[in-house]
Amino acid sequence: MQKILFVSHCILNTAAKVVLFNQAAIDAEEALRMQFLAKAIGEGIQLVQLPCPEFTLYGSRRWGHCSNQFDNPFFREHCRKCLGPVIQQLREYLAHPERFQVLGIVGVDGSPSCGVDHTSEADWHGSFGGRTDLEQVLKTQRLVDKSGIFIQELKSMLAEACISEQVPVIGLFAPEAEKCMALLEK
Repeated sequence: MQKILFVSHCILNTAAKVVLFNQAAIDAEEALRMQFLAKAIGEGIQLVQLPCPEFTLYGSRRWGHCSNQFDNPFFREHCRKCLGPVIQQLREYLAHPERFQVLGIVGVDGSPSCGVDHTSEADWHGSFGGRTDLEQVLKTQRLVDKSGIFIQELKSMLAEACISEQVPVIGLFAPEAEKCMALLEK
């Protein structure tokens, strides 16, 4: 039986991530990402890469965003368009339990799109140019305990397809490394 795991795009392709400048956070996430991938590959788990809605909408030169900026009908519809083929793939794998075991989906906590248990919020909007309060505005970014917009839409679509109970959604998050690593033990 083949074990299958769906993963956020940047777990396999960090080039799609927005450029980050917090080196300690980058190092911690990268260490866990490498440990997670090494174990998955070592166990022969098949990895299916989810699309990155931020990259496919804004490209590689985008600014960092927060989830409340993406919380609008336009971005949500873009996420649903990206996720349509994913739901079809999941349904096909789940329809053949004699051949496939879908372990779940792994997002990246902290992401405004792919956060599962933790996402970023901030009070950002408008132009950066000419602002006298830019430093204060940027300091409003915070980690909150909820899913990013892409994962919210994914969970909704899993429920609509009546497969949410069969497909756990877990976050890769350095402070809670045991969560994603436990998924590989199924």
